[in-house]
Amino acid sequence: MAYKVKRYADTQMVEIPRGEIVLRDDRIKYKWKVEIKPFFLAKYPVTQELYYDITQKAPSSFRGKQNPVENISWYDAIYLCNLLSQREGLKECYIIGSNGEDVTCDWESHGYRLPTEAEWEYACRAGTTEVRYGKLDKIAWYNENSSGKTHEVGKKEPNAWGLYDMLGNVWEWCWDVYDEKVYGAYRIFRGGGWSDPARGCLASNRRRSHPTFFIDDLGLRLAKSFKEVSSLLLVK
Repeated sequence: MAYKVKRYADTQMVEIPRGEIVLRDDRIKYKWKVEIKPFFLAKYPVTQELYYDITQKAPSSFRGKQNPVENISWYDAIYLCNLLSQREGLKECYIIGSNGEDVTCDWESHGYRLPTEAEWEYACRAGTTEVRYGKLDKIAWYNENSSGKTHEVGKKEPNAWGLYDMLGNVWEWCWDVYDEKVYGAYRIFRGGGWSDPARGCLASNRRRSHPTFFIDDLGLRLAKSFKEVSSLLLVK
């Protein structure tokens, strides 16, 4: 049977416009402005179905093909991005050292990558200054409505740019180191998860852990630099 190739960005990713965002670190009472170039961000967190299709691994504690994948370390997220780029014949974003730990990013690559935390927060706010893009029960799975588990992606209301589950369900790894002088290699994750109270689900919240860390409310979302995109999905 013949298959028609559809570009992944046409069906699963949203074009995010250029702009700027002011980030803050409440720990050290510091704010900084970041300019955002146009980029693509996936509508949904990476699902268990997609993760298994690319890696042949099923690490999640809560089973469901369309539930977000969790129990994912930052390194796992990096490897997924590179594998997906390879599958599409794209230049990989991440160069991984021989020790498997030292990772650099080629920002000129056409491949898949994690969003920076500035990109993530900018996309979550979707052109507003609000820390939430709607009433929490309508936009997020968190500890008061999740029944202690993840849920199928895309079942809550999206933000103004068509992004689902930016808050709640699972936290999402970002590219950035948190504070190398204090925390070493710790990386940032954003968004809140199914087990968090309401105060954990804010666009401005920043958490961090070692890149080997994984837990059942931590996953990822794919990003891509604003260049020509290729195919992932094969549809009849």
